[in-house]
Amino acid sequence: MKRSILTLLIPGLLAANAQAQTSAPVSGKITYEGMRQIDFSQMRRVINGQEVRPGDASDAPEGAPEVVNFTQKLVFAGPMAKEERDRPQNMMFRRNMGDGGAAGQNGPGGGGNGSRPWRGGNGQRMTPPFEQTTFLDLANRQRIDVMTVKKDSVTSQTYRTERPLPAVTDWKEDSKTKKIAGYVCHKATATHRKMPYTIWYTTDLPITYSPVADLTPPKGVVLLIESDTESYKATNVSMEAIAEASVQPPKDAKTVTSEEMDQIRRKGMADMRQRMMQNMPMPRN
Repeated sequence: MKRSILTLLIPGLLAANAQAQTSAPVSGKITYEGMRQIDFSQMRRVINGQEVRPGDASDAPEGAPEVVNFTQKLVFAGPMAKEERDRPQNMMFRRNMGDGGAAGQNGPGGGGNGSRPWRGGNGQRMTPPFEQTTFLDLANRQRIDVMTVKKDSVTSQTYRTERPLPAVTDWKEDSKTKKIAGYVCHKATATHRKMPYTIWYTTDLPITYSPVADLTPPKGVVLLIESDTESYKATNVSMEAIAEASVQPPKDAKTVTSEEMDQIRRKGMADMRQRMMQNMPMPRN
């Protein structure tokens, strides 16, 4: 009788253990090495306190790099994730009037998203008075942008805005496959900002993600994405324990619209440009 009971219990325990392992939340990190070509024709510059846009790439500051390299990580736990970059966004530089009298913003239009600002000659690298972090609700395909604005050395205000991840309209599958970071990837092509991109993605990971949000596959994780002006390549995929709290947006953040967030960001950059001009030495006669 006891042997029969044990025979019945063991399969049940094994099944329960297998179910617990299957239902356990997944977590880990994906590391990408990124490259972006700087479009100097879109880089904002400040001359005598006025923001202007160069007419073409020939106006680029002397010695400025044409390409920037950076590292981006996706840290995920359960249905949430957070993007981490090795350099902050919206870095700025300034130069003395004798060196051209211009300050430039390395923002979204000029190689932002973690890109390195140019710094040469008597240039000075400056950090904007706010920090930005991107969180992702993977289950609901939502992007959550969080920005903390420094009011002074001790006080700050945190804002958040949410928006759905865009859907690709011209996604085309290809029959080719190859291994990237140890995973079999499928090829696809799509258009982003009027440029053709080649995408390699795997369905062997339990989440859906792309380092370029507009080029997220219906299902799967992009491990390599390339165009003529930028690329992201996964160099390491690590399934490891990640605290779910570390990928959750702050609870005290004030919810605002995307337009309000842009206004707050522009005001912060304008305030910093004003301080740059006030601290800039006067040209010598």
